[in-house]
Amino acid sequence: MGKYVYYFGSGQTEGKADMKNLLGGKGANLAEMANLNVPVPPGFTITTESSVEYYGHGETLWDELKNEVMGNLEKLEKSMGIKFGDNNNPLLVSVRSGARVSMPGMMDTILNLGLNDDAVKGMADITSNPRLAYDSYRRFIQMFSDVAMGVDGSLFEHALESIKKKNGYKIDTELTVEDLKKLVEEYKAIYKKEQGQEFPQDPMEQLWAAIEAVFKSWNTKRAVHYRKLHGIPDTWGTAVNVQAMVFGNMGDDSATGVCFTRDPATGENVFFGEYLINAQGEDVVAGIRTPQPINKSKKKNENEISLEEAMPKAYAQLVEIYKRLEKHYRDMQDLEFTIQKGTLFMLQTRTGKRTAQAAVKIAVDMVDEGLISKEEAVLRVAPDQLDQLLHPMIDPDAEMNVIAAGLPASPGAAVGKVVFDAEHAFEEAEKGEDVILVRMETSPEDIKGMAAANGILTVRGGMTSHAAVVARGMGKCCVSGAEAINLSYQKKAFEVNGTTVKEGEWITLNGSTGEVMLGKVPTMDPVLAGDFGKLMEWADAFRTIGVRTNADTPHDAKVAREFGAQGIGLCRTEHMFFEGDRIRAVREMILSEEESGRRKALAQIEPMQTEDFVGIFEAMEDLPVTIRLLDPPLHEFVPHEKEQQEAMARQMNVSVEKIREKVDQLSEFNPMLGHRGVRLGITFPEIYEMQARAILRAACLVQKKGKKVYPEIMIPLVGTKPEFDIMREMVDRVAQEIFATENVKVGYTVGTMIEIPRACLIADKIAEKAEFFSFGTNDLTQMTFGYSRDDAGKFLKEYVDKKILPRDPFQALDQEGVGEMVEIGIERGRKERPELKIGICGEHGGEPSSVEFCHRAGMNYVSCSPYRVPVARLAAAHAALKEKK
Repeated sequence: MGKYVYYFGSGQTEGKADMKNLLGGKGANLAEMANLNVPVPPGFTITTESSVEYYGHGETLWDELKNEVMGNLEKLEKSMGIKFGDNNNPLLVSVRSGARVSMPGMMDTILNLGLNDDAVKGMADITSNPRLAYDSYRRFIQMFSDVAMGVDGSLFEHALESIKKKNGYKIDTELTVEDLKKLVEEYKAIYKKEQGQEFPQDPMEQLWAAIEAVFKSWNTKRAVHYRKLHGIPDTWGTAVNVQAMVFGNMGDDSATGVCFTRDPATGENVFFGEYLINAQGEDVVAGIRTPQPINKSKKKNENEISLEEAMPKAYAQLVEIYKRLEKHYRDMQDLEFTIQKGTLFMLQTRTGKRTAQAAVKIAVDMVDEGLISKEEAVLRVAPDQLDQLLHPMIDPDAEMNVIAAGLPASPGAAVGKVVFDAEHAFEEAEKGEDVILVRMETSPEDIKGMAAANGILTVRGGMTSHAAVVARGMGKCCVSGAEAINLSYQKKAFEVNGTTVKEGEWITLNGSTGEVMLGKVPTMDPVLAGDFGKLMEWADAFRTIGVRTNADTPHDAKVAREFGAQGIGLCRTEHMFFEGDRIRAVREMILSEEESGRRKALAQIEPMQTEDFVGIFEAMEDLPVTIRLLDPPLHEFVPHEKEQQEAMARQMNVSVEKIREKVDQLSEFNPMLGHRGVRLGITFPEIYEMQARAILRAACLVQKKGKKVYPEIMIPLVGTKPEFDIMREMVDRVAQEIFATENVKVGYTVGTMIEIPRACLIADKIAEKAEFFSFGTNDLTQMTFGYSRDDAGKFLKEYVDKKILPRDPFQALDQEGVGEMVEIGIERGRKERPELKIGICGEHGGEPSSVEFCHRAGMNYVSCSPYRVPVARLAAAHAALKEKK
């Protein structure tokens, strides 16, 4: 290893913005701000590589690292003109984490490090501000105890709340110096009781423990869970930033705040943020006190005092700096600042987390402002983020019983049952329940429950609190700071304006307005236009792969077309068999022992199937429609419960015994590998003949209306050449019969779904007569891995946790194994038929990393569910632009 520590500030900065992998995002940006002469308290960054090496050293600090830290600490002392560990005029530092990508609130921070029983007196004397000194010391004891030594933070919160309650205080700033001194003693007593020793008084001992705590915070449960949610590799590690303290809690001429260069919820080009007078940064982020707006335009009432009004000089400087930083980074920035006795210091800049709505608006606006190119704008919006835009909104015409209002922290609508505990939220969501997590304020420990809940409601906290930032990053609806709510964890209920809501009762959140409503309020689908339409136009211009949809009804087809689908890549015909009276005819067919009886039953279904396909062809006029012939085994169409079998017997006018006999006859040990797909077409050709007639007759009827149709008939589960050839011959024969009867010809193609590994290996032989392939990667994954899709959930989570698999292969395509089968199939198929059209129609067709693979593999299109179509379009553009780079 080479250099472990990099200095920043005082004209001696060693890093810069492009060193994020080594210095972490925070460290690299602190160095960059120092290089730009932005007022940054000096300090030094311990590299991410050191964090990785720390685990290689058996989780102990080593001499070379310690020596570099000591050298940089001396440099910091010279710059500040005061000494670390000097009890008369102590240099205090903050110790903060900083991964290469932003992980808000996931890792640990310690402020005011270097204080002890003697230094606190020296600080009180030198600043003539004993309140500052003892407030800083009690904060340090709590943070150090919690973060570095694992003492339960709620013990300190309880002590603080007790002293406030005893004196009738509402906010922390009402605490007197004597109160704070008592609190310090109480905090030290808590530490001694929990740790069995006195609170450490040696500043160097404190520093080493804090550095180790930040290294260890990389592997806390909440950080590991966050990385898993956001696909961040465990091997990156975190940097440690040690920085000279500046104090926002020096009095009414001091403050701390968080701000965004644009609104992170809407993307509006307005300076946006919050601050607290006489506070430290953690107060804003943790949501312990509800902060005030930065600027006058964002005031909600006359009682609020903006920073623009309270400290106009510092505000004007902050405005100049935010404009400079946004122009420099060419992206929306999330800034943290402290004002110490009227002097502004910047503590952080990073690319701001934003909602999908904001991401789209900011990207389009920055193109219009000449800051970035269209290519950059497209790459700025993560494909998965678009999911947030495609979720329901509150129906404006619905009746609403608004019981409370908070801050609109993350837009969208959420309906669910109230739960008050994050773990409980996770458990209920796992059972399929819709839940809303309601908390006083959230903490990083709640991440699992926040991810599982439909929405989040907090009593305290502002627009930049933990709940707000994390919810926006996840695309979760969130209402924060609903302070009228009186919440009791003990009673498992909250009360507001005379209404009591208990755990398990339904509420609705409007994250766009901050309203909390009683009961289930109807929602409606979003309307996408304006900036979204413009961004998607650019994406479509850059992508080279088509995007279709999986749709079984005219309604789904219409929705997908509005989202930009270029056809249907998978229409599943079996879903149509369950509608209305059809299931009776299907069951008649199944019960028939003779072909003539089956054909008679199928004749009842055929006109209904024809009508289905007419509707779909009309909805997809002028676009291709791939229709998969019947795939599931016949046992799925008969009941397995005793009561339902008896009902079927009465309806069909046969004995219950006959029904049971037929169910037993159809049952299979492994139906996914059994009598299904093309195997049904081979053994009961009348089923596939009926479907082919319905498809081709519907195509003729629609074409007669002067509309263009492009039917593509897909044979499922083919594993041998003869299977496909027999079905191809049948479809062609039926086509000639229909064209003669209808007196019109329609262009059609016949292809197969490649979902068996053997089909990939003999793709050249199948392609002799197949005009297209569509990879069914759900079954192909199942058969390549030998995993049952219905049972693999029992162990796949553990496989991912133990790094046996990088991701669940049913969610993101396994490019190493299943991907190679796909590539073999493409290469061999096109060797025989160069013009072979190839797509994918499994669930992977709308997952961004899988779409990128399909682009690289040379497919013609991907197909996904209607609401994933915009995601796939953007992912396809990303794939093309990355390849171009």
